[in-house]
Parts: sequence; structure tokens; C-alpha cells
Amino acid sequence: MTGAKTAVEWLASAAPDPEACRWEWERNPLGVALLPAGGAWDVLILPGDLGYATLDVLTRVLDRPGPVLVDFGDERIGFFVPPGTAARWLGTGIRTAGAGTWIVVPYPGRSSPGGVRWLIPPDGSGMLTDPTLLELAMHEAAARLATAQGD
Repeated sequence: MTGAKTAVEWLASAAPDPEACRWEWERNPLGVALLPAGGAWDVLILPGDLGYATLDVLTRVLDRPGPVLVDFGDERIGFFVPPGTAARWLGTGIRTAGAGTWIVVPYPGRSSPGGVRWLIPPDGSGMLTDPTLLELAMHEAAARLATAQGD
């Protein structure tokens, strides 16, 4: 529980009003809150198939990447990266959430019924995925997917 508590504090610290964020997590039936991107982190959002393949590559080379979210249909996977990454990202087909945007964030350590969920929850340390490593993993994952599809 200590890890979840630390993760909660880390995530809530990104909110304009951390107490209101905690309140929202407790009272929202889906267990989610809206948090601003661009301050403590940005999020790179990949299509599901590429996102899962990229996460597979990343977890082979890293003990633990930064936090990773997935939407309810496994259609999109969001990797938490350092702030400012979204403004510099040029990848085609990759959506970004940076300064001026908000993301739906589930309470760490608690599953959300049919909604956004953590594939890799934050541990509270503030660790984020290195965008250069993420990009390299995406290239390798895309090549694997293309080979598997016979392209």
C-alpha cells in the first residue's frame, strides 16, 4: 500500500489542486481524475498494436519503464515521458498530450471498471520513460509488426 500511496501523492502533485484530485478519485464511479499534462510529464499515445509491441521491446531492455496507461478498448497506449517531449515529437500517427492538455488518470493500485487502466502504474519516484529509448523501441516494434504481417 505504501507504493500506491506514494504514487497517489506523485500524481496528485501535478494537479492544480491536489486535494480536489484525491476527492475526484474517491468519488468518481470510474475511479479517474483529469490531470494536466505538460508540468510533471507529457504523454505519447500510440495505437494499441504498436504500443503493446513497443512496451514489449522496452521491458526487455529496461527493468521498469515509466508509467504506461491503456484505454478501455486497448486501442491506445500512453507512455509518460518528460515534460516538453510532446512539443518536440514528430512521429507520424503518434498523438501527444503536453502543455495545455489534460488526460484521464486512474487511481493507482485500483482497477477501473471498463475504463482507462495502468499497464505500468507509477511508483511515486517520478521516473518517466526516456523519449529516445521509446523512439528506438517504437522503431524495433514497428519493424517486428511489419515482418509479422509480411510487408
